[in-house]
Amino acid sequence: MPADAPPDLPPLRDVIRRHGIAAKRSLGQHFLLDLNLCARIARTAGELVAVNVIEIGPGPGGLTRALLAAGAGSVIAIERDSRCVAALGELAEAYPGRLKVVEADALETDAAALVPPPRRVVANLPYNIATPLLLDWLARIDAYQRLTLMFQKEVAERLAARPGGKQYGRLTVITQWLAEVAIEFNVSARAFTPPPKVASTVVSLIPRPRPLAPATWTALQAVTAAAFGQRRKMLRSSLKRLGLDLPALGIATTARAETLSVEEFCALARAYAERTAGR
Repeated sequence: MPADAPPDLPPLRDVIRRHGIAAKRSLGQHFLLDLNLCARIARTAGELVAVNVIEIGPGPGGLTRALLAAGAGSVIAIERDSRCVAALGELAEAYPGRLKVVEADALETDAAALVPPPRRVVANLPYNIATPLLLDWLARIDAYQRLTLMFQKEVAERLAARPGGKQYGRLTVITQWLAEVAIEFNVSARAFTPPPKVASTVVSLIPRPRPLAPATWTALQAVTAAAFGQRRKMLRSSLKRLGLDLPALGIATTARAETLSVEEFCALARAYAERTAGR
């Protein structure tokens, strides 16, 4: 598979102008037009030859170009903006058979059903849908080899947080339970058109061979929702309605949610699942 882009691709700003792609706030659009940064994201995603890459919100196609130029076996680009879909059609013609553009809402699309394995997700995620998309992928993490995603910097820090800090929360626990999290690099707001009000961060999520500790998705969601829903309270208060015997699990009743490890939350989830099994 060739590792260089066709020489006749027009500049992205020309594509934007010809197709009238002014960024829409309602779609959370901030276009990354720096092709060097796009190439860096593609490299961060690892060796892509023979991999089916899923991209969400490609916009005019900067990252899409980089993924194809990096030799991705195929790229499935999910885009809900019809203006961008038309622009991406030109890119598909430049890479025959390797780029498929799906006009759809990513929140309502089963991405894994679009392509066979091996699959990876590589995307500059729209801020307004990044977290629900991530949770959906985590619920089926075994369908993917790797996720290389750009988030708002604050969200990225939450994903990689350690117990004891204010950034440590529900999303941290669920994510680290199922995947290893690596902060790759930050991206200045000035790299985008239009620039957002915050910096962004590229994160790699590598699915674990097995979850960090035994637990079910439903039980862990319930326990973390209760604990972090009242994170300023001691666990004896925030988890009271769950009816769990915290001392029996080796957890102090005076502890607060942000001090517990992922493994301790899994222990709580197992106890909760056992308690509710007969209901």
